[in-house]
Amino acid sequence: MIQSVRTFAGKRPCIDILIPYLSLHLACFALLLIGITWRGVAIFLGTYFVRAFGLGVGYHRYFAHRSFKTSRAFQFLLAVLGSLAIQRGVLWWAETHRYHHRHADTPEDLHSPRYQGFLYAHSGWFVDQKNRETNFSHVADLAKFPELVWLNDWKWYFVPVGIYTLLLFLFFGGEGLVWGLAISTVILWHTTHWIQSLSHSYGGYRRCPTSDNSRNHWLLGLLSLGEFHNNHHYAPSSSRQGFVWWEIDFGYYILKVLSWFRIVWDLKVPPQHVRRGVMQPQLERNY
Repeated sequence: MIQSVRTFAGKRPCIDILIPYLSLHLACFALLLIGITWRGVAIFLGTYFVRAFGLGVGYHRYFAHRSFKTSRAFQFLLAVLGSLAIQRGVLWWAETHRYHHRHADTPEDLHSPRYQGFLYAHSGWFVDQKNRETNFSHVADLAKFPELVWLNDWKWYFVPVGIYTLLLFLFFGGEGLVWGLAISTVILWHTTHWIQSLSHSYGGYRRCPTSDNSRNHWLLGLLSLGEFHNNHHYAPSSSRQGFVWWEIDFGYYILKVLSWFRIVWDLKVPPQHVRRGVMQPQLERNY
């Protein structure tokens, strides 16, 4: 804990990121005023699932790792859905995540609990001023699309978020804002944060022999629609992260259905020997 606190010394948070981040956490307390209803829970489940899909399948598996192919139109839809998770722009997210994989659990890692401390790895790095800018040279394959560059720009990033917020209010009123925006966002934030901190430090299990400290946590895998982190670090370009039947991977199941209609194609999956539990040297990365 002392190491975690020390990592914040001298850090400069991005105020325009920190204020909305803290505000949405505080907005969750409005649940005490509106109470828990079945409609509210349904709003939460529906909005959470769509946004987790946009984040996990769109931002992560497609943009960060190119684990499948799709059309330019559906690519943009994935970018919009991912932006609704309010985890910053699509190019920024892909660039920082690729950087994490290149330096996983080394002193250069943006959010390694071993070197940066648990709290900083959990969420401190996300609001740190030094991590604000997007290095477009590291995502040149994505930066060639002007619509993605536009959506990544801070001035335009909140357009889909604003439309999403307005629709929640128009259809569900205050209940929609509390359950579909505040609570849904905060739980999705911390699901991502816990993967960055807990899944590189404590508990869980290691199925695959990787050079980092990545771990699978079954509950986090379920909440993130199939992000089993040790599996992922072993085969980063795989569109399937649940390697055995009990590692429930909703993201891959949806991709499989979409592939039947040719909305997506060329889904990369781990080799058969991996699914049989026979591990060989870490698979080659695609970035």
